[in-house]
Amino acid sequence: MIKQHPFQYEEWPDDSALSESDRSLLQEARQVTELAYAPYSNFWVGAAARLISGAVVTGSNQENASYPVGTCAERVLLGHAALRYPGDAIETLAISYHPKGKSSHVPLYPCGMCRQALLEYELRFQRPIRLILSGMEGAVHCIESANSLLPFAFTGQGLRS
Repeated sequence: MIKQHPFQYEEWPDDSALSESDRSLLQEARQVTELAYAPYSNFWVGAAARLISGAVVTGSNQENASYPVGTCAERVLLGHAALRYPGDAIETLAISYHPKGKSSHVPLYPCGMCRQALLEYELRFQRPIRLILSGMEGAVHCIESANSLLPFAFTGQGLRS
């Protein structure tokens, strides 16, 4: 038997179709790429999230010469949000990137580890995290839940079965 797992997202040619609030959040993610520490890859990533309370938190990737030790922007942001605003769920998270010396006009999707961390955060607060994905310019993808990015995810339910 063949089954299908649907995946839907919105695609816009640029950020002009976004609400002012979403455009502002994406701009914050684009700006925070400058705070990344990426001397090895020169691939600077920034993330900005609006919490339910209206507070905005940010994160940027932080590399290390020992590659597994580095941390992605999304996970830096999630740790920051959890520590600074415990109990305050994330409503929307924007992610952008700036590969130094190259253009970034194609939306960037989170890596597998970050997808798992985002899903866990959704489960923790029992609410979806809306994602806005874009480079420094060009196309924008909007996804209603990080859960969509990780079908058949490993969750705490697997530990209890």
